[in-house]
Amino acid sequence: MKQFTIILLAIFFNVQHVHSQSVKAISYNIRLNTSSDGENAWPNRKDFLSTQVLFFAPDFLGVQEATPEQMTHLKSVLKDYMSIGQGRDGVNKGEFSAIFYNTKRFKLEENHMFWLSETPEHISKGWDATYPRVCTYGLFTDLKTSKKIWVFNTHLDHKGHQAQLQGMKLIQDTITKVNTANYPVILTGDFNVEPESELITNLSKSMVNTQDLADLIYGPKGTFSGFKFHEPVTRTIDYIFTSKPAKIKVTKHAVLSDSDNLKYPSDHFPIFIEFTLK
Repeated sequence: MKQFTIILLAIFFNVQHVHSQSVKAISYNIRLNTSSDGENAWPNRKDFLSTQVLFFAPDFLGVQEATPEQMTHLKSVLKDYMSIGQGRDGVNKGEFSAIFYNTKRFKLEENHMFWLSETPEHISKGWDATYPRVCTYGLFTDLKTSKKIWVFNTHLDHKGHQAQLQGMKLIQDTITKVNTANYPVILTGDFNVEPESELITNLSKSMVNTQDLADLIYGPKGTFSGFKFHEPVTRTIDYIFTSKPAKIKVTKHAVLSDSDNLKYPSDHFPIFIEFTLK
């Protein structure tokens, strides 16, 4: 009986240890602040969205379409977080593809941002893109385990096919260039393409959709609602990918379709994952 009790205690503490080392990440196109959204405009949904983020408490939050005033709000609410990244039109101008990280859990080692164009070090619009697009990334150390992880976040162009393909290729090339120590990598973002696209096919040669690795999958398949509450959400354009071979174990993958009084906090559903670093 004593030996059986010891075994149970060992299992319990092992489960608790694994749970305590889990990491959570969210990719979230928060929809820019524009008065043309009417009743879905940012002032009417910002509290819901920020409370949602606080409830799921990600260690990493990759946001897309965040305007300077939206970044200011998120920084004021996410008190245990710091962010990296700048506006696509320069420093604090234009939309951000920023990364918020939990400072109680992770330490930032280095961070960079580049434009998805032929001149990535300068403010620029690449190939056939409609707008300038950027990628933000950083190297982080887990304060609990001292393990390191690269986190990349981006928002690909919504129209330019070559801008999408070449922008993602540039991101992949950058990952290969900086990740010389072969640390785990996660890539969050609004890719503006569906799973059957050429871009996802190409990307899947070197990275893997975390949904395909998850032990538990939850939520709808679609991620873009356009704020249309009473219509099916069928378009999947938001993702979290990881490097291949996977150096993380994904325990949960969810598309969060939370609503309040028939309203969504954004026109995109956030992607949530929980994982452990191998």
